[in-house]
Amino acid sequence: MAMEVTQILLNAQAVDGTVRKHAEETLKQFQDQNLPGFLFSLSGELANNDKPVDSRKLAGLILKNTLDAKEQHRKFELVQRWLSLDSAVKAQIKGCLLQTLSSPVLDARSTASQVIAKIAGIELPHNQWPDLITSLLSNINQLQVHVKQATLETLGYLCEEVSSDVIDQEQVNKILTAVVQCMNSSEGSTDVRLAATRALYNALGFAHANFTNDMERDYIMRVVCEATLCPEVKIQQAAFECLVSISSMYYDKLSAYIHDIFNITAKAVREDEEPVALQAIEFWSSICDEEIDILEEYGGNFSGDSEIPCFYFIKQALPTLVPMLLETLLKQEEDQDQDEGAWNLAMAGGTCLCLVGRTVRDDIVPLVMPFIEENITKPDWRQREAATYAFGSILEGPSPDKFAPIVNVALSFMLTALTNDPNNHVKDTTAWTLGRIFEFIHDSSIVAPVITSANCQQILMVLLQSMKDVPNVAEKACGALYFLAQGYEDVCSSSSPLSPFFQDIVQALLTVTHREDAGDSRLQTAAYETLNEVIRCSTDETAPTVMQLVPVIMMELNQTIDAQKLSSEEREKQNELQGLLCGCLQVIIQKLGGSEATKHIVIRYADQMMSLFMQVFACRNATVHEEAMLAIGALAYSTGADFSKYMLKFYPYLEIGLQNFEEYQVCSITVGVIGDLCRALEEKILPYCDGIMIQLLKDLSSNQLHRSVKPPIFSCFGDIALAIGENFGKYLIYAMPMLQSAGELSAPASGVDDEVSDYTNVLRNGILEAYSGIFQGFKNSPKTQLLMPYAPHILQFLDSLYMAKDMDAVVTKTAIGVLGDLADTLGNNAGPLINQVAACKEFLDECLFSGDPSIKESADWARVAVMQAISG
Repeated sequence: MAMEVTQILLNAQAVDGTVRKHAEETLKQFQDQNLPGFLFSLSGELANNDKPVDSRKLAGLILKNTLDAKEQHRKFELVQRWLSLDSAVKAQIKGCLLQTLSSPVLDARSTASQVIAKIAGIELPHNQWPDLITSLLSNINQLQVHVKQATLETLGYLCEEVSSDVIDQEQVNKILTAVVQCMNSSEGSTDVRLAATRALYNALGFAHANFTNDMERDYIMRVVCEATLCPEVKIQQAAFECLVSISSMYYDKLSAYIHDIFNITAKAVREDEEPVALQAIEFWSSICDEEIDILEEYGGNFSGDSEIPCFYFIKQALPTLVPMLLETLLKQEEDQDQDEGAWNLAMAGGTCLCLVGRTVRDDIVPLVMPFIEENITKPDWRQREAATYAFGSILEGPSPDKFAPIVNVALSFMLTALTNDPNNHVKDTTAWTLGRIFEFIHDSSIVAPVITSANCQQILMVLLQSMKDVPNVAEKACGALYFLAQGYEDVCSSSSPLSPFFQDIVQALLTVTHREDAGDSRLQTAAYETLNEVIRCSTDETAPTVMQLVPVIMMELNQTIDAQKLSSEEREKQNELQGLLCGCLQVIIQKLGGSEATKHIVIRYADQMMSLFMQVFACRNATVHEEAMLAIGALAYSTGADFSKYMLKFYPYLEIGLQNFEEYQVCSITVGVIGDLCRALEEKILPYCDGIMIQLLKDLSSNQLHRSVKPPIFSCFGDIALAIGENFGKYLIYAMPMLQSAGELSAPASGVDDEVSDYTNVLRNGILEAYSGIFQGFKNSPKTQLLMPYAPHILQFLDSLYMAKDMDAVVTKTAIGVLGDLADTLGNNAGPLINQVAACKEFLDECLFSGDPSIKESADWARVAVMQAISG
């Protein structure tokens, strides 16, 4: 078989589908029947310089795919499979891969680098392949340029794959020394310098000890800064990427270098090619991010306790940084609005300017206003657009009260420009800027409010008129209206400045959704999102118009279902429209169903809506399923117990949603809808609970389901228990062990990153919500004794959470609530158990004196329940 693999690999890339399919099946068969032989054949193919480049590349790619996968469960299986292979076979494969690094063929070397890193990611944490790094570093001393280049590339990939605690400091030092030496200007090969610079980017996470040593840090920084001045663009770009990474990882070590870095970045922005200039701007955006985080966390009150001090680099650089960024705004591209994913110098400069504004707040205004005043009326569209973009970019930073008078002056100018400017780029940016004004300076508490009864009509007329403009301008006008409406979300239910124009607004937005060119851009989506926000913020006064929308949107949804024989592109657009219409109906149902005066409309149309949603499920599109599920959840909540008449037909779709592991968002939303159904149907959901609980328990046991779905499933246990009360008893023996083992998984781990910490708190909250629902469901039931065997563990769990001292406010509130629920439901039986857990009293006392009113409120209630349980 090993002899034939070359031809099979070539056939697997054949144009002829039959030949290709047969080759793929043969490879699959070989892999299934003799995995060690299969992997060894692939590594031999990759290493053999006499073989065709195409067969070698595919051999390497297949090899890489046998070691890694995107799905977590699949990745785990592949890792275990590799680890269980015979060590002699693995040694042969690894030997072939290391040999490939000296191949004259670039593609073969590059593929081998990636495969070696994948194997290192598996083996190094298990103390296997101990001589890998030593043998790679010995290659650096080779005279052959291509071997050095491939080895540096391998070290870069390796640092990306392996956690920084897996490699000891001595080896880290050797890797960094080799990499930084090869970055030096004395290195004759640009390929080697580029590979070394890219490798350093991945190795920076390993360099914490080196960055605390002044000499080593100075050396690394000098070499990186020198590389930013290299004539080779790719090396410059890679060096700036290193600086960006250093700015976020080692912000507190930058003081000595910041002046030189400013000069380097300023030169790059003004003189170098765009990919380099973009990274130079990104450095300052990254510094802004760091300083914003520090200032938000410590509120500017720095002391010896502050983990990282703020060095105010942005404040110090303001007089030169802001003019540099303003200059970039004049480097627009003619077609920049047409390409949604476009990113150019002007956009990067505007984004950075926005971050600078958020960092220094009011201090940015006097530096930017002269630029705006100088350019806003110039004949060249680039100058007018740049001035408008600058104004929009800084709106988020300054305090609204101080900035509002300037905005008031600018507003009427902007409205005129949106109507009259001859250039679409200027109109586009003007509409975007108006949206930013309404988002950030739209507050009735401002001394000089921007939107008043005197100018509201003019603002609306201009926006509605601009919705007839070219798609990109119309889309931004919709966005501006979205924020304008959102600003009135909290006004009293009876009146809003938008109410007199409500019908015109709705009609204008519906007209936009029917534009022939609406589906060719984001315009249709923007129009529906804005319509939804306008409905959300509507008042009792405008309820009749919202009621009239129900049959209109239903008819539109029905038309998408009736459409026949569509091309794949048309079907995609139709699916998108169905999702938008289901989303719109959801908002309407929530709005009308939330008031007794209008709920009757939802009930009147409920049968027809439910029929439409069921038909929508026939289309195989995850987004549409999500939107239809959410709309059904809203309908259930509005119709209450009457929703039970739909359950028999709807239940199969509920089950399909719960089984959708691949599109896990659909699964997650379906779990949320079960919560809505429980609240709506209460005991009437009982006939479906066996099926639902079986599927939820299967979901929890699966290693294929995305972890984000598991906390909502636990919360769902609580919803079901609340709905069916003591009938939940038969599920306790399955649900409680699941909750217990999940509780153990949520124990704190030292040194975890923010993402893991956030997930841990979400998981804990899901578990606690389950316990809370179960206790409340069993309250006053003769079967409360069923819960007694689980009470000691639950108290232990609460104790461990309190002792860990890493709960967020949400978990703290839920946890103290669970203590109260346990005491309230189990009564006298709970007293002795609570007394045995010393931390319970401390936890309760701490929450009673919490500065968070919601935690204090829960604790007050829990204290009464606990006292009754103990004294009884």
